[in-house]
Parts: sequence; C-alpha cells; structure tokens
Amino acid sequence: MPPIYPFTSIVGQERMKRALILNAVDQRIGGVLIRGERGTAKSTAARALAALLPDIDVFSDSPFNDDPNTPQTWSDWVKERLAQGIQLSVAKRRIGFINLPVSATEDRVVGTLDIEKAIQKGERHFEPGVLAAANRGLLYIDEVNLLDDHVVDLLLDSAAMGVNIVEREGISFAHPARFILVGTMNPEEGDLRPQLLDRFALSVEIVGIRDARERVLIMERHLAFEKDPEAFVEEWKPREKELSRRIEQARSLVDGVTHTSRDLLVIAGLTASLNVEGHRADLVILKAARAHAAYEGRKAINERDIALAAELALPHRMRQGPFQQGGVNPDQLQEKIEQLAGAASTMGEPQESDEREAASEKKKK
Repeated sequence: MPPIYPFTSIVGQERMKRALILNAVDQRIGGVLIRGERGTAKSTAARALAALLPDIDVFSDSPFNDDPNTPQTWSDWVKERLAQGIQLSVAKRRIGFINLPVSATEDRVVGTLDIEKAIQKGERHFEPGVLAAANRGLLYIDEVNLLDDHVVDLLLDSAAMGVNIVEREGISFAHPARFILVGTMNPEEGDLRPQLLDRFALSVEIVGIRDARERVLIMERHLAFEKDPEAFVEEWKPREKELSRRIEQARSLVDGVTHTSRDLLVIAGLTASLNVEGHRADLVILKAARAHAAYEGRKAINERDIALAAELALPHRMRQGPFQQGGVNPDQLQEKIEQLAGAASTMGEPQESDEREAASEKKKK
C-alpha cells in the first residue's frame, strides 16, 4: 500500500479537520459534508483520517467487519454460523477507506440477495455491497451532489440507523452499517436538495488559504512528500500516533460524557433563535459537543463545546438570521450561548419537572 499523506501535516482547514475528528470519535453523529473549491485537501483529509484510525477487532472471515464485542450488532452471517456451531476466529483489521463512485447503483450500494438460489436450494445467499465493506470504516463520496438522490437517501438512512436491511421476495438479510460518512462537493457544479443537505449532520465550507506563508508551507510539505513519501510519513508519525491515541481514548469516554438540562435549554434556545427548522440540529449539536468534550478528555460538556458543535451543525440548516451571511462565527455563537445560559439558569430544570409530573399523573391513574 503506497504511503498516505499524514492528516496532521495538512495546513490550515481547522474546521474541516475538527468535523472529521468528531465523527471519528462518535460515528453516530452522522457524517460531514465538505463543500469547497477544487484543490483544498478535501479528499486528502478524508483518506488521511482513515489511515490514522486505530485497528479494529473483527471476525476473521466476516465480510461485514462484525465487532466480536457487540453481539447486538452482529450480522445474519455471524448469527447463522454460530447457530451451526461454527467457531469464528478474531483478528485485527485496518480501518477501511471505501470510495463510492458517482455511477454507483442501489444494488451496488446495499448488496443483493440471490433469489434463484433461495427458491431452488432453500439457501439464503447475500452478495455484500458497499455498505458491508464500509462498516466500522470511512465511506467517502466525492461529488456527492452528482450522485443519484435515491442512492444518497439509502446511504444517509443506513448511517442514521447503523444497519442495512435488504429484503427481496419475502427474504431478508441484515448486517451492521456504521461508518464515518464523508461527502465532498464543489458548489459550482450544483447543490444538494435541502432535504438531503439536512441529513448530513455536519457541514463545512472551505476555501483556498490566502496567507502567502501558509501557501508556501503547503508547497514545501507536498514537495517533501513527493520526493520521499516514506521519510515524510516517518517524520510525522509521532504526531499521527498521538492523534490516533486521543481519538481512541475519546471513543472510550464519549458514552460517559454528561450534560445537564441547562445545556439542553441552551442548545434548544440557540437553534430556536436562529430559526433552524426541525429538531435534527439540536441532536447533532449535543452529540458533537459530547464528542468534543471526550476528545479533550472531559466528562461533561461546556458552553465552548456547544459553540464549536453549532459552528459545524448549523451553516447548512439556517434559512435566515444574524449569522446567515458569511457562515457561523464561533465567537458570536459563544456570546449568544452565554446569554442563553444565563437565561436558562433562571428557568429551572424542565426535564426533571416533566418527569415528576408524568410520575404524578401515573399514580393518579
């Protein structure tokens, strides 16, 4: 396998790198859409992130990268073999980087069931698709705006549910489909429909770096990589290992990161004040804030976590408001969040009071 340009050596583009790292910490966030002009390291960053992620435990022969430690997510492939008394060995496997072509069809994405074999021999035979290969890895879609809308819907549904279920003629097959979804596009070539835009959890708008010194640094690093890729990768290996360690540690912490009712009020107040439609943004901000807290080694979210998460979750969802022009400014968000936090502290704990009211009503009945 040829050397891959190190993630930590990418100059600038901090929002893009943060969005990718947060999805690596918690794949349940729901992916990131990177919109920007050509030649701004979009595909380089996605490929580099997959390369530095820690190895995963899998059943050796499983085409679905099943996790031996989470039986509730096992594919039908694993369940069938265990039911037959077949012993499955466990091995380490590198995180997969799956590049989905724009011409991909539904069958190529979700996989196919062999109906003829099922009818003639009574055997359930499933031919895995892209979602099987991408499970627990990174699924990269370049020019996602040119992909068929129906296929994009399938991908986003699988990313949200964490499972792929294929049903044909009364026969079904299920396997886990949790992956880091990264879509990239150049807005000059057309945009995604609003319904699809909203389905991407995070969004980043990137442009070429304007600072002359940083542009020189980009050239110098790329020339060094082209001259001797192995030496360049070796030079950046300590930083790559440190980032990989932080992501692995954050993954173990994220489920234990706590939030308060006040935090929820702040998030809800923020999205309501910015006229964000629907409730998906609220959930995304909470998940991304928890991932950011875990990445920094903390067990509770704070206002800065919320601001940084909102900076990534809101740009593609806002219809109107003070931050519509020029993107979402984190400092302005921080100021607004502090105002909302002050107001929330005087509003009590609605979640707890709602629970008490529900319990009281139940006793009356």
